[in-house]
Amino acid sequence: MSRVVHFEIHAEDVGRAVAFYREVFGWTFEDWSQFAGMPYQGAITGEEGEAGINGAVMQRQGPNPAPGGAVAGAVLTVGVEDLDAVVAAVERAGGAVAMPKHALPGMAWQAYFLDTENNVFGVHQPDPEAA
Repeated sequence: MSRVVHFEIHAEDVGRAVAFYREVFGWTFEDWSQFAGMPYQGAITGEEGEAGINGAVMQRQGPNPAPGGAVAGAVLTVGVEDLDAVVAAVERAGGAVAMPKHALPGMAWQAYFLDTENNVFGVHQPDPEAA
């Protein structure tokens, strides 16, 4: 069986995208540009040994997609404890709601957002009482 071990978020403005993910989720970043030969910021999303994966924000090879356009790439979903707090953080950081908070009955709350580069991402708050 194969599992995802790394992700890459493409950004027209790497610094702006790094600031967004740092503010919304508290991720830390390391400059890995010398390895990639382009602006490439390694994203550390949690502590060693915790569930989840790390990734990067990298230079997009072209302009950002238009809001509301088709998704080009994978949609990442981030597990959180308080989805309502994330909604506020996304808006403060310059992102936007793409699909409002909704119940996955008996499992969780889910919402989708646009980051500062118009990339879609999901947020998932487990809750067996969601209805």
